[in-house]
Amino acid sequence: MSQRSKKVEKDVNASTANKLLVICIDRDNDVGEKAGILTPVIGRDACIEAAQRLALEDPEDADSNSIFAAIKTYEDLISKGYKVEVITVAGVKDRGVQADEKILAETRKVLEIFPANGAVIVSDGEDDESVIPVIQNVLPVVSVQRVVMKVSRSVEYSYAVFGKYLKMLAYDSKYSKFFLGVPGILLLIGGVATVFGYTAEIFAVLVSILGGAFLIRAFDIDRAWSSWSKPTPMGFIRIFTMVAGILLILSSVPAGISTVDSELIESNSEFIDKITDKIIIGQFVTGALPILWIGMGAIFAGTLLSNWIGGIPRQISDILRIIVLVSLYPTIIQFTNIMIFDESSFTLIPPLLGGLAVTLISATILFKKYKKHKEQEMVSD
Repeated sequence: MSQRSKKVEKDVNASTANKLLVICIDRDNDVGEKAGILTPVIGRDACIEAAQRLALEDPEDADSNSIFAAIKTYEDLISKGYKVEVITVAGVKDRGVQADEKILAETRKVLEIFPANGAVIVSDGEDDESVIPVIQNVLPVVSVQRVVMKVSRSVEYSYAVFGKYLKMLAYDSKYSKFFLGVPGILLLIGGVATVFGYTAEIFAVLVSILGGAFLIRAFDIDRAWSSWSKPTPMGFIRIFTMVAGILLILSSVPAGISTVDSELIESNSEFIDKITDKIIIGQFVTGALPILWIGMGAIFAGTLLSNWIGGIPRQISDILRIIVLVSLYPTIIQFTNIMIFDESSFTLIPPLLGGLAVTLISATILFKKYKKHKEQEMVSD
């Protein structure tokens, strides 16, 4: 008998439970996301099938081994004369509170079928084991088993894994563009600059390139641009509205400058005095705001239109962006009036409350419609 089986038997014997539920926890729902299996999975045969399907979809996923370990624990307890059932429960992909609630609901559902008085938890790590206090709300936990993969013990295996990732970085275009392309550009520019004697100036250029690369990757700008530039109606709409919006945003600067009273500029000879004069700032914002808001609205409207045509379920957030943009406009206009005409700061409260009310009401209506639409889809399915 293995040490793990002896530990299970010892934990169970120390408890008063005689009707046990062996629970395999998959908190991030790999069994559903990768293998398309609905949980809870109840019974030995169903769990074996789920583990096999998951192993076929992703042989490197540890959750399939956890399910097999749960089945082995189930068989060991059966041989000792206990009344036992084995199940697999899953959360959601993003984990968090929603995952724990789903696991709790699935456990309660199984307890209606198999009223156990003790649980044996099987998991492959601390993340899955964090759900144990949740399960203890409905069922005493008499034992916890962590499945540790018996791999990577040899140095050869470690080198094989390391070589696999190096090969992926070198030959997979998704990773090589960043991990090889960016350092390659930096080294090339640095070498050329050193040859021509620009070693002092090149540091700022290299830092700027590296910072730009980090920003592009951090905010998925490269993926967004590739999706916008695809030859589809949605891609063309996004490209047009993005370019038009950027041009309008840039043109808001000269529009704001032209609104500033020339006498104020002439009276303030120092540059610092000009940019800190609140009347000049207010006049500049008043002139630039309409064009700036139209440009931002064009970008948001293009995103909404392309998602609407493509049937992407992100229309709520797209519509709310435009509503927030419109709702903020009176507040910013009143802010410029305060700066130009020295009005009371309390005059900001009415437009601010009005914009907040419009945003909350719009969000409530949109989410109710979305929820109703999803319920209708579930009924039709």
